[in-house]
Amino acid sequence: MQNLYNLVDRSSEEVLNHCEAEAMGFIPWFPLASGNLAKPGSILDSMASKYRATRSQIALAGLLKRSDNIIPIPGTAKVAHLEENVGACAIRLSDHDFDLLDQKGWQAWRRAAA
Repeated sequence: MQNLYNLVDRSSEEVLNHCEAEAMGFIPWFPLASGNLAKPGSILDSMASKYRATRSQIALAGLLKRSDNIIPIPGTAKVAHLEENVGACAIRLSDHDFDLLDQKGWQAWRRAAA
């Protein structure tokens, strides 16, 4: 299943839940967060510093922690970006950090949906 999904766009949350229940893969397109959550000074920025990573890597690591069924494939045209994206697989967000990131993502989603 492939749908729009990232930290700040949760419109396909029910589809992801269904994929989990049915042991199906879920491929989020546009998996990197955008908007206020991705700006300098945001929670992605502070977590990137903490984990010595990029904001994009933290966004991808958050998706990977969210569900074993998620297979993010961020678009890239450069080898350096591909290598950076793959580096997200090595980041192990703590449960606390994931919960904070998830909470901020839901807050951003609710504001955008209102």
